[in-house]
Amino acid sequence: MPTAHQDALAKEDTRVLDPVERVSEVLFGLIMVLTFTGSLSVATAGRADIREMLYGAIGCNLAWGIVDAVMYVMNRVLSRGRSLVVLRALRQTTDAAHARAVISRAVNPHVASLLRPSVFEIVREDLLKAPEPPARPPLIADDVRGALGVFLLVFLSTFPVVIPFLLIGDPATALRASNTVAVVMLFAAGYSLGRHSGLRPWLVALAMAVLGAALVALTIALGG
Repeated sequence: MPTAHQDALAKEDTRVLDPVERVSEVLFGLIMVLTFTGSLSVATAGRADIREMLYGAIGCNLAWGIVDAVMYVMNRVLSRGRSLVVLRALRQTTDAAHARAVISRAVNPHVASLLRPSVFEIVREDLLKAPEPPARPPLIADDVRGALGVFLLVFLSTFPVVIPFLLIGDPATALRASNTVAVVMLFAAGYSLGRHSGLRPWLVALAMAVLGAALVALTIALGG
């Protein structure tokens, strides 16, 4: 009977973006918006300055969300194209040793080092029996869904950090609240990243929070 951990892994396998990809996109969006909130000096900032900062932060993450989504699609198609090149190389070679080398380069190096030569041969035989691959790497629906997910993660991660400036009239209080939200989000993202990457979740979470706190402290020291 599958364990709870195995069930969780099975569910993750059905998702377009894996957990590390999702958390990485949120971190990217947070870092981008912090470059705008961190540039705000509460000693001299007026409503016009705050409005300009908000427009800049939202516009920047909107643009980078689109760019990151396009790059995601390109990477998926290029990765699929690389797989086709490997498959064709395997189908064309008659040298078993060369076939093992090709398969070893295509899979995780640690996993490849643990496999017996007979496993490589079984894989090669199965690939030889497979249908002829397409001439060019296709663009599939999951690429579009993944790109949409990337865009939303980068873009929507902007709002928790900028909302305090919309709700709080005093710039200094709004900035402190925004910084607190950013550090909490960094902590949560670090914990999730550590949990899904085999590292110690609390250690990674603390490292992310310390990094965020250091950025906040630097901002205050510079007049923010």
